[in-house]
Amino acid sequence: MRFRHPDGSTVHVAYCTNVHPAETLDGVLAQLRDHCEPVRRRLGRDRLGIGLWLAEDAAHALVSDPSALRGLRCALDRRGLEVVTLNGFPYQGFGAEEVKYRVYRPDWADPERLAHTTALARVLAGLLPEDVTEGTVSTLPLAWRTAYDDERARAARTALLTLAERLDALDDLTGRSIRVGLEPEPGCAVETTADAIAPLTRIGHPRIGVCVDTCHLATSFEDPHTALAALAAARVPVVKSQLSAALHAEHPRLPEVRAALAAFDEPRFLHQTRTATATGLRGTDDLGEALAGGALPDTSPWRAHFHVPLHAAPAAPLTSTLPVLRAALTGLVGGPHPMTRHLEVETYTWQALPPGLRPRTRSQLADGIAAELALARDLLTDLGLKELP
Repeated sequence: MRFRHPDGSTVHVAYCTNVHPAETLDGVLAQLRDHCEPVRRRLGRDRLGIGLWLAEDAAHALVSDPSALRGLRCALDRRGLEVVTLNGFPYQGFGAEEVKYRVYRPDWADPERLAHTTALARVLAGLLPEDVTEGTVSTLPLAWRTAYDDERARAARTALLTLAERLDALDDLTGRSIRVGLEPEPGCAVETTADAIAPLTRIGHPRIGVCVDTCHLATSFEDPHTALAALAAARVPVVKSQLSAALHAEHPRLPEVRAALAAFDEPRFLHQTRTATATGLRGTDDLGEALAGGALPDTSPWRAHFHVPLHAAPAAPLTSTLPVLRAALTGLVGGPHPMTRHLEVETYTWQALPPGLRPRTRSQLADGIAAELALARDLLTDLGLKELP
């Protein structure tokens, strides 16, 4: 979806296809048919933005075969879909039965991450609509924190500087400007937006910035106004933002609250859990660790990195961090000029929800995604943006 900001610029809204992951190009083409086009039809739109997730095999197929890239571009056009942003965080295996820590490999100290992200940038330059000259890619926030030492930090910085040079060259060759944003996430070397400032300032290139994921922002109890103001003051560009909501438990000491949280403790994804205390942020790598007892204080609210549907907060006694998303969106696009023009709804955990909340059919999943996008549309129009055809 496209929106006109009061300053006259266009803000793009997409939904991320990592909710129905595929490892191959054939799988990506099937996604467009089975999922993306039905969502577009439910919204009654002639055109819908999607944030493609391309696994390493699919990206390699597209970058090594120009005819395959043209075929994907034609398939997008035929189904009324457009792509201005890619999710480059997961490398492969995002549809596996257990993802957990695997999603953080390879990291930015490994050559495979640079090669993959370069391929994604080249693919995106070939997929951008004719009237769009800027694309974005979100990526791993350097690495998972463990075993990330000074030597690996230097390797990651060198890789990102090399990426910046390649993005400059790609712009010169194609006239398409691709930018890449590190996506702060709890437990990573760059856990918060504040953590992103130092490494990105050292890189100091306008094509390398930050992707603000509002679920991650909320899980780390970051105040959106403070976070965005600090990024602006440091001149760190907000390349894109992922619109998502975390799981919030106001009173984790209560047995009924812990029972409700336990329903979200599932084996596929990592659900980092945090609480804000008088001495700072405390956390665990997964929700099950927090529920085991003793790892986290339970006298103040808990938040878990579980992307819950934007339009459907969990039933009491739990809720979601949608208010944080609203505040972040106000800061991102509610001012005289947008801090970013690429927004992506990213709820990839539909099939990881407690069984009673999971969609059972493709149709139900499409209904849910369309409802999330409708909510995002309403939030934007409330801020004075106008939906474009």
